[in-house]
Amino acid sequence: MMKKERQIWSFILATAVLAFLVALLSGSLQCRRAIKPGASLDDFKTHLLQTIPDLMEAYSIPGCSISLVLNGEVAYSEAFGYADRERGRLLGPDTPMSVQSITKSVTAWGVLALSEDGLLDLDEPVVEHLKTWDFPDTPYSEGKVTARTLLSHCASLPLGDFTAVYAPGDAMPSLRQTLTKQAVLTGEPNRRFSYSNVGYHVLELLIEEITAKRYSEYMRERVLMPLHMESSSFEPSDLSEASLPTGYDLKGRPVPVYVYPEKSSGGLFATAADIARFTAASMKENPVLAAWQVRRLYEPERKEIGVYSLVFDAYGLGHYLETLPGGLLSASHGGQGRGIMTHMQIVPESGDALVILTNSQRSWPFIAQVLAQWARWRGFGPVGMERILWAHYAMSVLIALLVMAGLLTLAASRVCSRRLKVAKAVVALLLIVLLLWCKAQPYLLVSSVFPVLAGWLGTATACLSACLLLSLLGKEKSGKTIRRQELE
Repeated sequence: MMKKERQIWSFILATAVLAFLVALLSGSLQCRRAIKPGASLDDFKTHLLQTIPDLMEAYSIPGCSISLVLNGEVAYSEAFGYADRERGRLLGPDTPMSVQSITKSVTAWGVLALSEDGLLDLDEPVVEHLKTWDFPDTPYSEGKVTARTLLSHCASLPLGDFTAVYAPGDAMPSLRQTLTKQAVLTGEPNRRFSYSNVGYHVLELLIEEITAKRYSEYMRERVLMPLHMESSSFEPSDLSEASLPTGYDLKGRPVPVYVYPEKSSGGLFATAADIARFTAASMKENPVLAAWQVRRLYEPERKEIGVYSLVFDAYGLGHYLETLPGGLLSASHGGQGRGIMTHMQIVPESGDALVILTNSQRSWPFIAQVLAQWARWRGFGPVGMERILWAHYAMSVLIALLVMAGLLTLAASRVCSRRLKVAKAVVALLLIVLLLWCKAQPYLLVSSVFPVLAGWLGTATACLSACLLLSLLGKEKSGKTIRRQELE
């Protein structure tokens, strides 16, 4: 009995040491001096200048642009790394880049501005305003689709095809064409949360129908220019396309600048400083929305938000919501497209915000690391996105367990019953099939969340499969013989 206990504790200790090494070598565990809560702005700037380049190197991120809001004002903006790594073109603080789904928060301001101007009731059926397009026929009630359900992802519309992208200037399908193909109700509206780009595309058409203007024109006049977002545009032709950053996918391959046929869910190009100005507008009097309208953005519409509940508490109108440990409300939104990842985090009551834009699809753990340091500096306690870091620690343990299980399988392979051999062969085959399936997928969420560890997980799983197959070479004995030998 004592021998078995020693073996168990040896296994646990070896697994813990291996997990620690995996976390350390993969960059998941960062051993560096932490910023002190309440340190000066200059100290935090220095800390970022020392920390961000190391994190970018650890996660292979070519370029990053950040902007910091303090006391309701943009206090600091900086850029790191490359806009185009192959050409050696540096990323500057004034370089606009795709902000992806942060666009939804900006669109929400445009929709509430219609309410501000008396042109739209958030709870009236949008079909009352859609005169040139109809929802495709379904058994469900299109009359229950409202601006509120669309803004809060509760209209029962699908995610949409986010892989349909085009080079700037290429011919693209019209907004109405894509809506006819994709805006098909999948259930009764206002019953559940289901993240939907398509819902925001319906809002894009709604804006155009009500204002008789192109969405990009209305947003520029009613939102971007009043908030002094002068380096932002929904039209890349308004910007210098040559200056827009190249994106980099999960494997570090360059992704040329692209646009979507629709603009309202992920089509905004902006600098980090412009998005910071946008966040700051919610903290004070602004020329777009009255204070009560801004508060509507941050009121929870849905608390049951599926997988997003792992990180956030609720979804409002165009914003994810969470209550920080100290009781303050925080609103946020991130964005992800091929070659791009972004995030903005706002604490309206304290006048704080942080904007992070990167030209890499490997950036979620990087963003989580920077947010964790910012939240510590400002004394907020952990923000929801920091749970990504805990997930990395858990993944490190899983990888260590797989490796140790493989080694243990080999060590115990001298004798084996027929039944156990069959079980090992089946498990090995299932793991191999799983690996082949993963390799065949164009995109895996696990690869985005764990850009480094996903590859290590695949290797550990392959090693376990190999160990299971090698263990089949051991001598075969009956179960009774094995149990008798164990008793002896």
